[in-house]
Amino acid sequence: MSPAPHYPGLTPQFGRLLAELAGRRVAVIGHARPDGDCIGSQVALCRALRAKEIDAVCVNADAVPRRLQFLVTDTPFASVESILPQAGELATVFVDCADGARAGERIRTAFPAPLAMVDHHLSNAGFARYNLLDTGSSATCEILTGLLLDQGMTIDADSAQALYAGMLTDTGQFRFAATSRRTMQLAAELLACGARPNEVGYHLYERESLGKMRLLQHYLASLRLECGGRVCLGTLAAGVFEETGTTAEDTEGLVDYARSIDGVDVGVLIEERADGGRKASLRAKEAAYRVDLIAGQFGGGGHACAAGLNLKTDAADFYARLVAAITRQVAAVDAARKTGA
Repeated sequence: MSPAPHYPGLTPQFGRLLAELAGRRVAVIGHARPDGDCIGSQVALCRALRAKEIDAVCVNADAVPRRLQFLVTDTPFASVESILPQAGELATVFVDCADGARAGERIRTAFPAPLAMVDHHLSNAGFARYNLLDTGSSATCEILTGLLLDQGMTIDADSAQALYAGMLTDTGQFRFAATSRRTMQLAAELLACGARPNEVGYHLYERESLGKMRLLQHYLASLRLECGGRVCLGTLAAGVFEETGTTAEDTEGLVDYARSIDGVDVGVLIEERADGGRKASLRAKEAAYRVDLIAGQFGGGGHACAAGLNLKTDAADFYARLVAAITRQVAAVDAARKTGA
């Protein structure tokens, strides 16, 4: 008897997508400032398509971060500049993008009607013809692992490594609430396919630069408690990347220090920009705080426990407005718990 599918609601649709991609050139598109789940998803899907003799290439608005480059191996990645002249000839599959804008304005404009998307963000309303969306999954890599296995497709060792890395990072090393029995079962399948946890852990968590440590110093020195100690916010001032010899990718994981403080329910990292804009990352200890809804008030989105926003204008009183929005959400959660709602 065949094992039950991991994604019975999505697997038939994935099969139809694969049939439609046969014989076509495909761009597997990830979001700007890619993280482990994004790069892992792109690598695995691109390799799976190429194994079926489908001409696929990965495309991002930003370069693969230094600490994730070990996942790429011989998987083809193309720059936006090289791919845009071919936009009309390509079928597009967006991965780990809550909407088309997450891939960057140039890509969104060039590919306004994607053929498919694979994602797990709560704020994703569906923006493609094939919407392979499961908000109950811990990572896009979890969805892709299940779909590839359900289709009986081979997951080679490099793909398994990439998928495992994506699941590891988006679950906070299998600590976050979204980590489920299925998550762990699929991670075990990836080990059987050749994923190497020790190597993934080394590249992701034991290769920090001295500059990042100095960036962390700046962030920790800026931490402020709000909302009676329930919220902790820290700011990286404009120019700090130049001062420390770092880049925006080195902010990965910093916000978790604010969230980890005892008594804090929501941690925030705010990046100030020279042009007056702001970028913020929000992390909550519990899904009840729905930081995706808070980010949504500023044009952002994400998950219940992890979300972000990018404010290019009207940022003068951003800190106060963000604190007010988080405080309202914390109060709403407290009120709901008191009434048992």
